[in-house]
Amino acid sequence: MRFLHIADVHLGCTRYQLAESPRDFFDAWIDVLRRYALSEPPASAGGQPGNAETGESTNWPPANAGGSDKVDFVIMCGDFFHKKAVPPETMNYAVEGLGLLREHGIPVITIEGNHDQHYNDSDYSWLRSLANWNFVHLLEPQIQEGEIVYSEWDEATKRGGYIDIGRARIFGSHWYGAAGNIAIPKLTEAIRGNRREGAFHILLLHTDVEGHQMHPIPALTIDSLNKLKEVTDYVGLGHTHMHYEIDNWAFNPGSIEVTNITEYRETRGAFIVEIADDNSVSTEHVTDYHHRPFQRLTFDVTRFADSKSLTRALLEDVRLKARVAEVGKPAPIIEIALTGQLGFPNSLLEMKQIRDETMKITGALHVRIKNLSIPVEIGDTTETGEDEGREHIERRVVDLIVAKDKRFKTNAEAISDTVLGAKRMALSDDEPEKIAEFISIHAAKT
Repeated sequence: MRFLHIADVHLGCTRYQLAESPRDFFDAWIDVLRRYALSEPPASAGGQPGNAETGESTNWPPANAGGSDKVDFVIMCGDFFHKKAVPPETMNYAVEGLGLLREHGIPVITIEGNHDQHYNDSDYSWLRSLANWNFVHLLEPQIQEGEIVYSEWDEATKRGGYIDIGRARIFGSHWYGAAGNIAIPKLTEAIRGNRREGAFHILLLHTDVEGHQMHPIPALTIDSLNKLKEVTDYVGLGHTHMHYEIDNWAFNPGSIEVTNITEYRETRGAFIVEIADDNSVSTEHVTDYHHRPFQRLTFDVTRFADSKSLTRALLEDVRLKARVAEVGKPAPIIEIALTGQLGFPNSLLEMKQIRDETMKITGALHVRIKNLSIPVEIGDTTETGEDEGREHIERRVVDLIVAKDKRFKTNAEAISDTVLGAKRMALSDDEPEKIAEFISIHAAKT
């Protein structure tokens, strides 16, 4: 038995509001499906395929590809769509990719993630519509009197909490967010009551896990996760946009494509999973597919007393270090981070000139400039030490601001933690609802 495990496709993501972004996410996803679900050779259409981390091509076919064999099924572990409201272009992409799998007789089993879960006051969602149209099996356990209840997939209603495909019994779950540690014991018992003798039991779970999280919202603890070992043979994870594995049992492939440049150095991709007759698990994490390259440059502004000299030096740095667009390959997205102590007002920075000249030099699709430098005014009032890092300076500035408000006198440290956590989420382009949830959770503790 072989299957493909993917997560966090984020179809429809308008990364940095670029018109090319939705197509980028589709190109990455469809290339993964063709290569690793259908075992087709790499295609050159739409750009040059390559390693999702390094941009370099790797050997084909992958070790677990099984020659020309297709997989038996595909699991998608949440956040197939980037948003609950799906535009027509994105739905066209979804139907094209899922229709390709349906034509080849490959079932797709999925769950909701935090980005595409249905609204609480509605019975409708685009994932449920795709299930109604026979493109996916959307697994949703029911909640009855506070308990998780599983029912078998019903082809008539297109609803169910688990489904049998060959030797596999596959269980779904909801997005539990910060309540994950509370939900896991109930989830474990619900699965225990619906196991099938001799089956290979798979759980799809969209969550961060302790020690691997990239979000400030509390993660599922390892102790909680391990409770599921009693009732599952494979936990297919999603939500965290980087690859990791736990005990050859719980697997997170990482997002298919980069949703934010902060993730670009993380390993991400998909798993090809082979299950032997004795239910032993063999996996290969694959990263060789179409993607758009990213680069982050850092430039220290400390030594410059005026904007003209800073701009000249920065552009020379770009000529020496920046990634240049290559013919036949997707043009890169480049971010320039300004760090250090700025010697003049922020308003004098020549942002437009820097951006325009960098575009000319590199041929990049998009250039972002992130000003992380310490303004001259703050630097003068905080007595910055030469060896003090930006994070320490930032923390000290926030502490000073919080300390001025008498309401926070007894819990200033916790308030500062909340402010900085919310700021990190905002810089990572997290949804406002997630940021509000984070603030609400931490505010309740203060």
